[in-house]
Amino acid sequence: MRYVTRAHCLILASQGVKKGELMNIFKISYKTLYNWFTRWELEGIIGLYNKPGRGAKPLFNSSQKAQIKEWAKQSPRQLKNVSQKVQEAWGITPSTKTIQRIVKTLNMSWHRMRKGVAGTPPAQEYQEKKAQLEELKQLDDQGKIDLYYLDETGFCLIPCVPYGWQEIGEYLTIPSRRSQRMNVLGIMNRNNHLETYISFQSINSDVVIACIDAFFPTVDKPTVMGACHFCDEYKYS
Repeated sequence: MRYVTRAHCLILASQGVKKGELMNIFKISYKTLYNWFTRWELEGIIGLYNKPGRGAKPLFNSSQKAQIKEWAKQSPRQLKNVSQKVQEAWGITPSTKTIQRIVKTLNMSWHRMRKGVAGTPPAQEYQEKKAQLEELKQLDDQGKIDLYYLDETGFCLIPCVPYGWQEIGEYLTIPSRRSQRMNVLGIMNRNNHLETYISFQSINSDVVIACIDAFFPTVDKPTVMGACHFCDEYKYS
């Protein structure tokens, strides 16, 4: 907001601040200060605003920006590839920072990709499970039961899911693959109390049952345990 700076400068000048001090305060040259005073005298307050057409002209038009977005989708982790395609197509050599600024204005951001899962839950069953969970949460709030959530994760040498330029609110997916890993099964309540069980074998039904059997002797009221996956049933004790 340059006009605010210019107005401030004129106010200080009217209060008797010397030109040399004004140049130091606003970090400007004598020529710039002279131009500010002249435009104020000739045009009044209109002279404080920037003239139309000032500033650097955009490198790309709207259709070129749309093409840059498509190239960014094709190479979400390597904007250097996008810069190379721009140079080959239009003879322009933009920096990676320039490409970043453009894709940000086109509703894209740098965030982590997600692993893809097979299939989607049936809508009716999902809604039924969601309603059941709400009922259990109310009982937990009333102190009638203890509600716990169960899920498992693992650690291995497969690289983490990378980041890339993607549409805001949308995620690129990477096919999942299995390998030997250290598995951790966690049981946590809504107060963030967590119990963990470590296994170097796959988390199958036998392991889950063994972990639940080891956990339930520690509870002292009716307990409901819900798996984090939509299709898993609840276990009562």
